[in-house]
Amino acid sequence: MNEQFDGQIGTVAALVRSTFLVNAVYVDAAREYGLTQQQGQLLCVLMAQPYGMSELGAMLGLAKSSLTGLVDRCERNGLVQRRPDPQDSRAVRVALTRRGAELADVFYTGTCRRIEELTAGFSQEERDTLAALLGRVVADNKVPAVFAEPDAVR
Repeated sequence: MNEQFDGQIGTVAALVRSTFLVNAVYVDAAREYGLTQQQGQLLCVLMAQPYGMSELGAMLGLAKSSLTGLVDRCERNGLVQRRPDPQDSRAVRVALTRRGAELADVFYTGTCRRIEELTAGFSQEERDTLAALLGRVVADNKVPAVFAEPDAVR
């Protein structure tokens, strides 16, 4: 399992290894901003709009109890707030606070920069090809939009 990398690996190994690489970058970025990886993911998701708990659970792949704990911790830290859902009086929507929005913005910007650096040695054509291929994988598997392209957030 500890083989040397010679530049040639298969699709499965490449996807799995790149997942670990991006995950490590994400964890390091979150730690730098005093967040856990899941807190960083939650803040990035909420940058687009407030969401209901069931929507957040589906997007983040978390069980109800895990999501409740995550939202509770972020709420205690002043990053998110629960608001009544205007469509359903029994439900709540989770939204960023001003502090949460500011932290989400700097965390998101820093994380995007770090991830972009992973392909620093690529030409623009290579980056476009990689984006197109990975975009197809994401679209074909109906992956929720938990992290938007940097230009789409502004």
